Amino acid sequence: MTHPRDARRCKATSIGTLGLVALASLGVVQFFSPDYLTTSPFARLASAATLPSSSLATPTADAFGRSGNVRLLFALPGAPVEFPLSFTGSADALSYEWVRMGDSAATAPAQPLRASSPLAPATPGFYHLAVVRDGHRELLGAPTLAVMVPFEQKVSGSLNGYRIGTYLAELRGNVHDHPEGFVEVRPEDLALEVTKHLRIADFVSHEDQGDVWPKYVALNPRLLDKLELVFADLDHGRRPYLAVDIQSGFRAPAYNAGVRRAARDSRHQYGDAADVSVDADGDGQITMTDELLVMLAVERVEGAHPDLAGGMGLYISRHYRHPYVHIDARGRRTRWTG
Repeated sequence: MTHPRDARRCKATSIGTLGLVALASLGVVQFFSPDYLTTSPFARLASAATLPSSSLATPTADAFGRSGNVRLLFALPGAPVEFPLSFTGSADALSYEWVRMGDSAATAPAQPLRASSPLAPATPGFYHLAVVRDGHRELLGAPTLAVMVPFEQKVSGSLNGYRIGTYLAELRGNVHDHPEGFVEVRPEDLALEVTKHLRIADFVSHEDQGDVWPKYVALNPRLLDKLELVFADLDHGRRPYLAVDIQSGFRAPAYNAGVRRAARDSRHQYGDAADVSVDADGDGQITMTDELLVMLAVERVEGAHPDLAGGMGLYISRHYRHPYVHIDARGRRTRWTG
């Protein structure tokens, strides 16, 4: 994992002169107030590709997103799971089981693994897929499946005592513009890798509910893929790690309402936004130069993957500990400064 906390120290920077350099470096990038367009926050990962397999089955490259670094899949209870696999021999002779993370026993009897997608377990949590043939069982360590709690189980703004709040779309009578569900997180899950660089803890809301467990997180796989594509663009495989700090991931509506200058319909509430600081130049400090490099990387990623277009905001005020960049995958390009 790559979370060196000394990356949080920033050097003093003259915003005036360096800000002009930053804008000039971005060229055609224009900044304006964000238009918070709402989009469906849970798009499915694509499937298909072939990898050599030395066992019963191997996850294909597409199981890890276009970046190759997403390590978490999402599904609702009992729903089909897009889990692309490459098989040794005929798939007709294979069965599958789901094993809860941290356990070794299957949650239900093995089911035939036919051409159709496997079905997610009925209980929310984190699971690994096991493939079975003729009594031989192989557990696939990655990717991990997150079975979400359906959005409809939220009652009076809460899930199991955890306060989430009310989405703007709910107040407006829009029954579709909200996350499909929430990932259930317990203390032992916080270190779970969701991508090469990020853990589930990076996306847990920072609200004052420290003693309430489990917690719940809306998280969009498109955002995870976009972030990893940006990190890959910055790193180019030149360093053993890239120092990444997530300032803010998921923000429950109840918490977002109290965040200073936060948009009422912030994309953080939908799980498709993150505020990110990256030591892009590898000098051990977070400066405006680093975030300028991050912004240029976002432009290149969106140019190569138009479907991952979204919002990007540069935050350089002295009110913040150090500069950071808001990145989201709302589906429409928009830019601003804050």
